[in-house]
Formats: sequence, structure tokens, C-alpha cells
Amino acid sequence: MNIPKSSFPRVVIIGGGFAGVALARKLSKKEVQVVLLDKNNYHTFQPLLYQVSTGGLEPDSIAYPIRKILKNFPNFHYRLADVTEIDTNNNTVITNIGDLKFSYLVVASGSQTNYFGNSDIEKYSMAMKTIPQSLDLRSLILENFEEALLTSDLNERNALMNFVIVGGGPTGVELAGALAEIKKGILPKDYPDLDTRLARINIIQSSGSLLKGMSDKASAKAEDFLEKLGVNIWKNVRVTNYDGKTVTTNTDLTFETATLVWAAGVKGATIKGLDAENFVSRGNRLLVNQYNQIKGFDHIFAIGDVAIMESEATPYGHPMMAQPAIQQGDLLGENLLRFIENKTMTPFVYKDKGSMATIGRNKAVVDMQKFKFQGVFAWFVWMFVHLFFLIGFRNRMVVFVNWVYNYIRFDREARLIIRPFKNKLLE
Repeated sequence: MNIPKSSFPRVVIIGGGFAGVALARKLSKKEVQVVLLDKNNYHTFQPLLYQVSTGGLEPDSIAYPIRKILKNFPNFHYRLADVTEIDTNNNTVITNIGDLKFSYLVVASGSQTNYFGNSDIEKYSMAMKTIPQSLDLRSLILENFEEALLTSDLNERNALMNFVIVGGGPTGVELAGALAEIKKGILPKDYPDLDTRLARINIIQSSGSLLKGMSDKASAKAEDFLEKLGVNIWKNVRVTNYDGKTVTTNTDLTFETATLVWAAGVKGATIKGLDAENFVSRGNRLLVNQYNQIKGFDHIFAIGDVAIMESEATPYGHPMMAQPAIQQGDLLGENLLRFIENKTMTPFVYKDKGSMATIGRNKAVVDMQKFKFQGVFAWFVWMFVHLFFLIGFRNRMVVFVNWVYNYIRFDREARLIIRPFKNKLLE
């Protein structure tokens, strides 16, 4: 890997997401050598992936080069690498570009889509965890309408314009709201010779409410917003299979659709060598103590979505969201320095700053510790928070200008089929 030798202890960070970047920033300018490994050379602002999928934003406005984030930090090195295994006996990270020894290792590999063992759903559905996946979904959505325009088969046309989203969490709710707005404001202008009123957006939720984890008021209001936008909400329904054409459920309900978006859950992205049962807890997440040390090790840590810190207060761990990841990365930066100096580390305590979701134009729900509100003000709060946490001044400006333009013109300029997508398994 051509990492120079150093008298400083080497801290290897796997993953350039919220947790990994927060940790690297905290260790910058300290007397440690930091090596960050990621299979992408950019950090992705995942909360806005759905806007890339629906043509509201281009991907470069929610991605930022990792090297640029940490370009002025001494003793920092980044390598574009896919980590395949961790040799805990020899303190070595094994990657597709070579092996690397470490003094301390931090696994911040994040999460991946959880299909709960259903191989057909994994093959035929669309996920939305990465920028390439979001671009594929954007292309598929637009290609569906182009194909619907050409076919004379009414059933095929209906299937092409029928969108099924599995999962009523923030991702599913926000995607459904964006698709509903496209149906209302954009499709009639782009496809005047297609009856776009036949387009349907469905959310299937296995439980009895949307936005699980948020307040009952937020859940009810989100459902009300979506219904007013024309979204069909199917609660207490569990998807059992999808063969690329038909969605089957645990009820008599079925859906004929060319697009199934799977937003029903995530699991930890563990790595070989740390994927044994004694290291992993629920959700395929690495079991860590209150200092984020992986069970059985004092020099190997895990932070963010891939880590689960079980306690009486958090029996299911912390939410797999940006804030816990950022807070764990920040604290671990301090704790690592304390650990190296044989000082007592500070236990992690999550400071819940609230949850929020947007359901389209002037519609959002926000739950904070002391305040819960919905509607236009919540929508402005949602926009401010997301702009604030975006990395890079240019990205903030580009996103802000796009939002203002889209709001005034009721448009989405990025509805482009840059790279046509078609699931080859269906050919």
C-alpha cells in the first residue's frame, strides 16, 4: 500500500462514512498515523440519496472526496481499497491492494440492505444504500415511463407505472413523498400523451404505523400527508416474495409491478475475521462495550451502524443513523488518545438530538426532546439540518439552489437517464 513507516502508532479506519470521517477528523494533527480505507473515494450523505433517485439532485452534490476532507491533516493516508478480511492474530487488514499492519483498528464499515434471507427479493428488487444504486433506481423509474408510453398492453403499462416501496421508515416515507410529487407536478408535463393518473405509489409496512421510533403524532401526520398526496399505505402487511413481476404478501394482497424498492431494513456490514458468532449480535452488528471496543479485544473498535452497544438503557443498541455514528466517532477519537497514554476512557452516552422526515413540499415531521411539530416549519427545520451536516460549502450551495429552484418551478431538472438500467435477470 506504500504507507510510510512512522514512529507514531498506526490507527486503521475501515469506512469513510459519518463515523469514520468524524474519527479521522478528531485524530487529525495528533501524534498518531491515521490510515483510512474505503472502496469509494468519496463520502456519501446518505439521507439525501432518495433525492438523487427521484431526480431532485445530482450525485456530486451529496458526495465529497475523502482526500479533500482530510487534505491538510499531517500523518493521514487514504487508500482506495476493498477490505476482505481482518487477521486479528497478526493485527493485519487484508485488502484487494495488499495487507496492512495496524496498532489499533476501527471498523466503521456501516450497514447494508437486509433482505432477511430472501434471495428472490435480493435479486429483483431495488435498494437505495449507495449512489450507484440510487442512479440505477432513477434510470429505472424514468425508463419505466418511457416503456409505458410504448406498450399497448394495459396490464404491462399499469405494472410499469406501479411502484411498491417496502418499509415505512424515513427512507420509504421520503421516497414515496418524492414520487408522489413527481406524479402530480412533472409527469403530466413530460408525458402529455400518457395517462399518468394511472401511476400508483404504494408503501407496504409490516407493523401498524409508519416511522417506527418516532412519536405517534409524527407517524399519524406522516400518514396523513402521504394519503393527501395520493400514496397508498398498506399496514400490517409483510412481503413474502417478489419474482420481478408480482409481489406476494402474507395476506391475499398482491401487486403487479416492475419496480419494488426494498427499504425494509439494514444490517451491519461485518468483515470476515470479525463475523463469528461471539463477535456479532442482533442485526449482524459487532458487539461492543461502552468504549466501543469489540468483545474480546482492547485494541480493535467498532463505531457507527456496524456496532451495537447493548445495555439496560439500550437493549437493541443505538439507532442506525448519522448522529450516533458521528458522536461515537468524535468520542472514540478522544478515547483512543487516552488509551494510548494509559488514561481512563470516557464511556459513550448517546445524546439524542431528535428525529425527522420530510414528506414532500412544505411537509415534514420533527421529533425533538422537548418539542414535536409538523408541517411547514418542520420542513424548514429539516432543510436547515440537512444543509448544515452536508460536507463542503459547494455542496451546501448547490443543494440549496436546487431546492429553491425546484420549489419555485415545481421541477426536478436531474431526471436524466445517464446510464440506462435494466435488471439482466429479467431479460
